[in-house]
Amino acid sequence: MSASQYPELYILRHGETEWNASGRMQGRLHSPLTQKGIAQAHAQRRILEQVDLSGFDVICSPQTRALHTAVEVFSQSRAEIRTDPLLREIHAGTWQGRIRTELEITGDPKATVDGPLAFYEQAEGGEGFKALQTRCQTFLDSLDGPAVLITHGITSRMLRVLVLGHPIDAMVDLPGGQGVVFHLKDGVQELLQ
Repeated sequence: MSASQYPELYILRHGETEWNASGRMQGRLHSPLTQKGIAQAHAQRRILEQVDLSGFDVICSPQTRALHTAVEVFSQSRAEIRTDPLLREIHAGTWQGRIRTELEITGDPKATVDGPLAFYEQAEGGEGFKALQTRCQTFLDSLDGPAVLITHGITSRMLRVLVLGHPIDAMVDLPGGQGVVFHLKDGVQELLQ
């Protein structure tokens, strides 16, 4: 599927968690939203209140931090929120639950990305970006109409790279962020804040 053939999407990352605030790797583990994270979800709700979401599905990662964000965003609209395990965060293997400063990234020449995102590709026993790419592509191929997606930082970047038709290493150049919404339509990304 080419970038312009994907349905219109609004992609949200969950709000800040206690582990985000402390620099701890989360992956598939649970950490609750902070008060700041709840406020970020409310900011996303205000952004989406300005948009006509008629005909949009609301699809969320089943992980607690994403579900909590989805409920904060959509509780007043009473939208039906369905979950899909393909939207889970990348598995960070044995590095899940560890403080980033305790971990060491190697200069692996086979690595797809460098910088902070390399933690997720090089995590011992982790999912890795190639598997995440396959999972995200499977999810995108299953969409049959416009959708709002509530997911996680790395998964959000991978979804957006695929929709925009960029190579995996372009993930490092995409903006991240909590409390914002990424609008993707016809192969173009717009940051809404």
